[in-house]
Amino acid sequence: MSSVIDIANNALNLIGASNIISLTEDSKAARIVNQRYTSIRDAVFRAHPWNCLIRRAELAKDTVGPVYGYENSFQLPADPFCLRVLEFNNGSMGYPQDNMKNSKGGPVFVIEGRKLLTDEGTAKIKYIGKITDAAEYDATLTDTLAARLAQEIAYAISGSTTMIQLMASLYDAKLKEARFVDSTEGAPQKIEASDFIEARF
Repeated sequence: MSSVIDIANNALNLIGASNIISLTEDSKAARIVNQRYTSIRDAVFRAHPWNCLIRRAELAKDTVGPVYGYENSFQLPADPFCLRVLEFNNGSMGYPQDNMKNSKGGPVFVIEGRKLLTDEGTAKIKYIGKITDAAEYDATLTDTLAARLAQEIAYAISGSTTMIQLMASLYDAKLKEARFVDSTEGAPQKIEASDFIEARF
């Protein structure tokens, strides 16, 4: 199991820097990592549907709906905090496979602020959660996160623009590897044709 410090030190080692003991220690490397880590972590989380971060929830409907455009609004999850909605389900049909458009021709749902807006009366979602405990991350996520962190702190620590490019290439490679690994986990999913596609034939 990895910790935030493990990820930080992996990133520092990739650019030839020494380990730190904590993010709050009095060192340049710790201050830079501490400043950048959270925003970089969340960006990496949003970049790919990491299996280890996926959560499911049935959302509670607000008592007052949107002023216009959609019938209902639902509060997005806060525990864990929803970073990105991957799938929407109204209780009988799921988006995006078989319910791409609503009866008015618009998207089945939209995200506005911390709300999910839809005409549906039930909202179940699969989403990327902001999981802060690094012990829950799989190896591909920790490696990818370390590479992205190394890319972001490379110039501030090493002063090398070449190192930025090297770490950017490493990050891209790690992200591709993660996409392959995550796509091969679990049983193959049946891909259903959407109503839109079926209407063409």
